[in-house]
Amino acid sequence: MKYDAELGRQVQQHLVDLGVETPMNGGREHNTEAVASHFKVIMEKIGCDMDDDSMKDSPHRVASMFMDELFTGMNYDNFPKCTVFDNKMNFNSMVVQKNIIVKSVCEHHFQTIYGKCHVAYIPTGDVVGLSKLNRVVNFFGRRPQVQERLTEQVFRALQFILKTEEVAVYMECDHFCVKARGVEDVNSSMVTSRLGGAFFSDEKTRAEFISIANR
Repeated sequence: MKYDAELGRQVQQHLVDLGVETPMNGGREHNTEAVASHFKVIMEKIGCDMDDDSMKDSPHRVASMFMDELFTGMNYDNFPKCTVFDNKMNFNSMVVQKNIIVKSVCEHHFQTIYGKCHVAYIPTGDVVGLSKLNRVVNFFGRRPQVQERLTEQVFRALQFILKTEEVAVYMECDHFCVKARGVEDVNSSMVTSRLGGAFFSDEKTRAEFISIANR
């Protein structure tokens, strides 16, 4: 996958200006070895035998998973390159990418968030390569999150990249902080949406998008 760190920094500043950026300390000193060292202490404190051959390498496995997989969205150097093209065909109806997989981690209990996102926009200038919608959702999912903020970040980032208000985001996810602990309700899911432009102001456009998302 190709990255665009400069676009990432622009998107980050845009989210900061809007007050919807993920709380970050900006530290670059955090690394895999440091995370592994601290996680080993956690495992020891909950009673794990760190000399056991099954457990002794787990701190490094977890640290690598955190730094290289689950939380790569904490670093805007990893922001996806979002190629846009001139809308030569003057397409002015909604473009919808359905069933984008959402994989994230709840920032309150560090349990899995898993679900689907439906994204739409109405071109007013450029159009974007279709897979870039998936990549933007994936980038913001790869960090400790709450679904409301995740929805807002995807929405605002796409508005910025596409230079249009005509963006809609609809997300439905299972939260394992609800399913696997606490109330342990395995049947519930959470729905969030963020609508801009005609998706918000025009009843027919809004209804069409919601209908497609739920179809």
